[in-house]
Amino acid sequence: MNNTRRSFLIRSAGVVSALALARTANAADPLPETDPTAQALGYKADASKVDKAKFARYTAGMKCSNCALYQGAAGSKSGPCPMFGGKLVDANGWCNAYSKKA
Repeated sequence: MNNTRRSFLIRSAGVVSALALARTANAADPLPETDPTAQALGYKADASKVDKAKFARYTAGMKCSNCALYQGAAGSKSGPCPMFGGKLVDANGWCNAYSKKA
């Protein structure tokens, strides 16, 4: 009976690990500007291309890398953002959820 239980637990751990890795792979996808959430928040991979007439709160210097929500390492080209389900946003990007780091 112990061998069956042990086999079950080993297989279960393998399945859980595989599912976790699959979820991580999806979260690491770069965010396309055509994503519905990206469009709703006005995300641009290049902050210099933000429609300033539509997003009047945008000012020069605002970009993902200096946003409080950005979770990328300092100096990285991209990093995950919780606003987009952990998908990678460009460090030089911008969206309407921008909040300056304290």
